[in-house]
Amino acid sequence: MTDMTTLADPDHEPTVVLAGIQLPGVSAEALDASLDELERLVKTLGMRVVARLTQARKGTGDSAVLGAGKLRELAAYTGGPGVVPAGAGRRQKGALPKEQAEEEPWQTPELPESPLAEDETPPTIIVFDQELTPTQLRNVSGATGAEVLDRSAVILGIFQRHARTREAKLQVEIARLVYLAPRMRATGGGGGGDRQRGGIGGKGAGESTIELDRRRARDRIAELRTELLGVQKSSDTRRARRDERATVALIGYTNAGKSSLMRGLTGSQVLVRDQLFATLDTTVRVLEPPSIPPIFVSDTVGFIKKLPHDLVASFRSTLQEAREANVLLFVVDASDPAWPSQLKTTRDALGDVGAGDLPGVLVLNKADRLDDETRAALTAEHPDAVLMSAHAPTDLAMLRARLIAFFEHDMIERELFVSYAQARWVHTIHQSHRVLSERHGDKGTHLMVRGDRSALVALRDQLRAERAESA
Repeated sequence: MTDMTTLADPDHEPTVVLAGIQLPGVSAEALDASLDELERLVKTLGMRVVARLTQARKGTGDSAVLGAGKLRELAAYTGGPGVVPAGAGRRQKGALPKEQAEEEPWQTPELPESPLAEDETPPTIIVFDQELTPTQLRNVSGATGAEVLDRSAVILGIFQRHARTREAKLQVEIARLVYLAPRMRATGGGGGGDRQRGGIGGKGAGESTIELDRRRARDRIAELRTELLGVQKSSDTRRARRDERATVALIGYTNAGKSSLMRGLTGSQVLVRDQLFATLDTTVRVLEPPSIPPIFVSDTVGFIKKLPHDLVASFRSTLQEAREANVLLFVVDASDPAWPSQLKTTRDALGDVGAGDLPGVLVLNKADRLDDETRAALTAEHPDAVLMSAHAPTDLAMLRARLIAFFEHDMIERELFVSYAQARWVHTIHQSHRVLSERHGDKGTHLMVRGDRSALVALRDQLRAERAESA
């Protein structure tokens, strides 16, 4: 099983073969798009893709995923034997009989000639676009002599590298251990896989080395989840303080340009990279130039197809930001032909966490990469969407105006009276509401204020109560 700490090492730059299964109902174009995305994922980890291999199959349940011929073709890239070694589980069709393999361990079916150039170093890693079982990982590795990863392992490696806050690191570590626990194997080193010992923390009766390792992993997961609860309580407290504030959440597929948009809308120096999952931690900033009342914008982790379920579940905080926002900005890369399916993936994930019914605005980002004909077609097809570039000041100003208009739509105007004894309230009202006019009378100040109905009613009642107490 892969140690994913190697995937988080920026100096680790192996060569890779991508492998994908075309299942019934999946078009060749959809398979290519998924492999394109997988290639971007492995490039984010510093790997270099040298080849792709695909096969149309009815399912992915075979012990070596691929058919016998394709398995040998895959092994031709890596220099492996091309068959699942004897004793490695249910044999792949075309493998040597067990007795023959034991008598002639080096005799294997003839491999196809490697399609790589003579000066090309054979790849050391194979990455499958599907999630593989522990047996499949082991069998393909034995047949190819290479390290084998699936899509989930690659995504976990990226998350492990990019996590910055304590909360994100805890969430990634929990997801990593959940992924690794069923894939742990006894190494056969030390005193053997089935030796027992007593004592606290030692093996129980009949507990093997691998069972002990898995139990330790489960215990560690429980410890991390307890620690995560404490960290999340602090996050929830901070979030609760923003409950009455106008909030916007940037939601979308990974690398759609959310962080660039966040930077343009708020002037903050958030991380902007042309990488998948460059942002894992929720960032909240105030819309700039400031509006009254202020509007808070949160940038969130991107979504992706086939995202491991445990990662979706663990990134509770970023999904919580979406669930508690007043409006969602669905940011898509309009220059990517696959953006409609990416948007569907995002909407489906939000629906799973109860945020599917929130008001939303479609932002067709990266419009600067489109020709005039495509821009016109998108505008006609999505008249309510915002077609823009996060790097164009005029586009950012247009989106800012639309956000302000959204929050002002249900606002009302009300006159508030602040006595001179309450003069400190004048400054507070100017900071939290839009003051349309201000008139000074004999007993105090009259303010015509525009704001949220409930907030203005509460403020008026509070001013009246304070005057009554001092009378």
